[in-house]
Amino acid sequence: MQAARIGGMRMHNAPIQLIAYSSDWPAFFIREADRVRSTLGNRVLMLEHVGSTSVPGLAAKPIIDMILAVADSADEPAYVPAMESAGYVLRIREPEWNQHRLFKGPDTDINLHVYSFGCPEIDKMLMFRDWLRTNDADRELYERTKRDLAQQIWKYVQNYADAKTAVVEEIVARASAARGARFR
Repeated sequence: MQAARIGGMRMHNAPIQLIAYSSDWPAFFIREADRVRSTLGNRVLMLEHVGSTSVPGLAAKPIIDMILAVADSADEPAYVPAMESAGYVLRIREPEWNQHRLFKGPDTDINLHVYSFGCPEIDKMLMFRDWLRTNDADRELYERTKRDLAQQIWKYVQNYADAKTAVVEEIVARASAARGARFR
């Protein structure tokens, strides 16, 4: 975790703040998406709103998660300088995990996840989002899990995110099975 963080890890040492879904979140995404598109132009191969703030009715940390697909996320000179000139800050570099990069926004609390176009993690994140948007039982399970975990004291926010992995994988497996059933 430490090695991937640019500038080091910030201690949290507190519970996680979840708030009720806000109808402002889609507008925040649109504003940031417009800024990213105007910054990178045709280097943006895909840009989507993901994470809990993209699921109507789901409580979330008030941070807009976005996925940006570029031709090659490992080719930082192709996009990082432009993003930094627009005020974005590169915070995470994970070459060993899908060549993932993560930027924080200039004035909106966002997590801009950058992957190479076609990365399987993109499909997984979109499938998870879409499933939670349409499956009440799994959306409620996920929110219950998040609320239970959020009450604990977390040294790092990433520890909270990691603690949700089992339920996320369980939900992704159901979504994947349902997707497969539709295509048979």
